[in-house]
Amino acid sequence: MIPRSQVDPLPPTGDVLTGDAVAFLGGLHRRFAGRRTELLAARSRRRADIARTGRLDFRADTAQVRAGSWTVPPPPPDLADRRVEITGPTDRKMTVNALNSGARVWLADLEDANTPHWVNVVDGQRNLADAVRRTIELRTETKTYRLGPGPYPTIVVRPRGWHLDERHLVFDGAPAVGALVDAGLYLFHNAAELLRRGSGPYLYLAKTESHEEAALWHDVFVHVEQTLGLPAGSIRATVLIETITAAFEMDEILWALGPYAAGLNAGRWDYLFSLIKNFRDAGGRFVLPDRAAVTMTAPFMRAYTELLVATCHRRGAMAIGGMSAFIPNRRDADVTARAVDQVRADKRREAADGFDGSWVAHPDLVPVCREVFDEVLGDRPNQLDRQRPDVSVTAAQLLDVAATGGAVTEAGLRANVAVAVRYLEAWLRGNGAVAIDNLMEDAATAEISRSQIWQWIRNEVRLPDGTLVTADLVRTIGDAELAAIRAVLSEPDWTASRFPQARALFEEVALGPDYVDFLTLPAYRLID
Repeated sequence: MIPRSQVDPLPPTGDVLTGDAVAFLGGLHRRFAGRRTELLAARSRRRADIARTGRLDFRADTAQVRAGSWTVPPPPPDLADRRVEITGPTDRKMTVNALNSGARVWLADLEDANTPHWVNVVDGQRNLADAVRRTIELRTETKTYRLGPGPYPTIVVRPRGWHLDERHLVFDGAPAVGALVDAGLYLFHNAAELLRRGSGPYLYLAKTESHEEAALWHDVFVHVEQTLGLPAGSIRATVLIETITAAFEMDEILWALGPYAAGLNAGRWDYLFSLIKNFRDAGGRFVLPDRAAVTMTAPFMRAYTELLVATCHRRGAMAIGGMSAFIPNRRDADVTARAVDQVRADKRREAADGFDGSWVAHPDLVPVCREVFDEVLGDRPNQLDRQRPDVSVTAAQLLDVAATGGAVTEAGLRANVAVAVRYLEAWLRGNGAVAIDNLMEDAATAEISRSQIWQWIRNEVRLPDGTLVTADLVRTIGDAELAAIRAVLSEPDWTASRFPQARALFEEVALGPDYVDFLTLPAYRLID
């Protein structure tokens, strides 16, 4: 049931939460929520084992899967060419801009780039339905945003990860599973329409930590197709390999998804966050330097991305690169030039490694990414025929953080504090994708920022001048950051902001004695 007291004061939901849609979600919840809870408990047990041993390896019990010669089905026609994908939240303006961007794929993000305010959850589904039907438009006092002549990118929706609840929907006394709400509503309202239009219901799966979690998605898809009367195998999913444990199960994840597997994506910032989270008790050999110093050319990151490409192409799946955080500034030519240079170099490395496409976060970067992949692909839609028999990656290489080099600096520490506090303040107000100092920040970059601080304090890291990184030092930097912010805001703007709450939340997840698995869990308590 839906508690009316939770829904009525908030945005109208009648077109999204129809009686049939709610019944469909209830069926998903009752069938799969218990298994999801068991898998979250399995995550905790695995994390405890990593803490006890300081090790992680390829699983012995799935060796036969890795050794097999199986492949996944070929991509559907509108997912065969993914050379440039634009990412962003599903607010109405972004939806129009993404569809007009010229990208091959729009990653419609209901996860890290979206704050799960109830209004965002509901409006996001409404906007997706209008996007699928090409009826979306936004009229403001100064401008009308409408669709151009096309062609439009293929829509791939990213629902929330398994760890998040949706408290505005309650079934049998328990909050609904956020992932099932996001995916369920999108599929219920749009799957048949997408197929009628010659496309299909495609998803990005976030925060996956094991092939058992991918197998749960497989069973969800089977149930959805049978319940909605969709052809078997209509749903296709790309999994973000953005956790260190998933990096050791790439073959198994594709195998578990079976006919629903479309590809894997290199989710770089969450990957670093996951590595810190899992190996936070393993000592100095897992301490990362400044975030800016951990590039994709670091040995352990090279091992991860090369293994991803080799695994995907051996199995006939698409390998999609990650997002460079640099974004242009239309009012600053120098900033734009630097962003373009950084993004071009990032995409050239990915294209040369064999990736079939990559992400950008701004429409002005679509031509940059497309140009780079055009040079490599030509008229081919992808590089699936490019096998990587030269790639042989060991567990030790995936975990060789110590070879990264770089240092923990005062500038890096201050940047982490600034990003975390500024991002959390925007998140609390409902904005999950935020431009900070010409970088696009989302929940993943906030996670790595606060996790690095927690790690540095616990490992008694010193700055180059010998200063010890302590909670008191971080609080002093936080004081200075808030003072600088308040100095440029008017009193009404400061009063309307959520910086005091963001500061308290930051200290809870960065300075607390116990590591919080996801900052969005305590943050969720502070919204709506």
